[in-house]
Amino acid sequence: MDQKSSDPIKLSAYSHGAGCGCKLSPAQLDEVLSKLEPTTAFPKLLVGSSSKDDAAVYDLGDGKALISTLDFFMPIVDDAFDFGRVAATNAINDVYAMGASPIFALAILGWPVGKLPTSLATEVIRGAQEVCKEHGIPLAGGHSIDNLEPLFGLSVNGLVATTSFISNGGSKPGDLLYLTKPIGTGILATALKRGLASPEHIAYLTNMMLQSNKVGALLPQIHGIHALTDVTGFGLAGHLIELCEGSNLSARINFDDIPLMDLSILKPYLDAFVIPDNTFRNFSSYSSKLSTLSGIQMQILCDPQTSGGLLIAVSKESANHLEVLLKDNGVGAWVIGEMIEKSDKVLNVYSSF
Repeated sequence: MDQKSSDPIKLSAYSHGAGCGCKLSPAQLDEVLSKLEPTTAFPKLLVGSSSKDDAAVYDLGDGKALISTLDFFMPIVDDAFDFGRVAATNAINDVYAMGASPIFALAILGWPVGKLPTSLATEVIRGAQEVCKEHGIPLAGGHSIDNLEPLFGLSVNGLVATTSFISNGGSKPGDLLYLTKPIGTGILATALKRGLASPEHIAYLTNMMLQSNKVGALLPQIHGIHALTDVTGFGLAGHLIELCEGSNLSARINFDDIPLMDLSILKPYLDAFVIPDNTFRNFSSYSSKLSTLSGIQMQILCDPQTSGGLLIAVSKESANHLEVLLKDNGVGAWVIGEMIEKSDKVLNVYSSF
């Protein structure tokens, strides 16, 4: 063991990344995928890797489609039980980001057996089991390896009517863009990893990441929702750009309308330039597609989120219906901009002030 038995074990100290912030950058991922064959030879595969969506969609032939996703990462919090809960919530949310309902999950566990006790791995899985139970699905099995760094996640399967799933393409000019969670998990997670975050701030971060996007399964009932995704490791800018490119459109957003986590918590870290490495990698990958940003705009728009909110493109005629649905389910709703005809920049950012 690397620590004295009397010392609390901080999981984040055993990994070089944290949560969705440990993802390959968008540019690196594009380089990897560009060398692979397309999946167009499989007509029942309705959504595959080419669309950069949140999950694959496969036509089962009986009016239903299978939704399948996989998401795992290294510890974003130090508590093993909470790590399992956050990782499970983040993975299940990808099914909701397709407008579907999950049916079961499998676990992916990597554990440095020579460095960390296996009892902590049990706590990680127990946390995931609790979240799966809350969502009414079994954690049905999985696979584990002895790994240099701890990692955990889920492969989640769901079902949806073939005509009802919502992809990250299909938006129309004039659609309003709604976000259902505030931004800032990457900044707070980096503060935690650097030993700067207070216990109260860590609890705030954890509770934010444990908020489910379950309302996503209800969104297909609103006809005017044209595109849907969730905001995770590529930041708000990256996932909105993917939505735009999937729709062959651009977007215009007001930076001042973007919801941020409690500023009394977030601002000291922003002022101290506590910035995740992936913020810079995200910006480097997408800068050519962005209008000119200020420093603070880059920090927020490119901040890698873990278990972030839903990003919804909805017609103006259906916007009120969406707001009522979100409110009835206790979910936040912030209008941050709208979809526009394709322009020189994919994402155009402005400020009212």
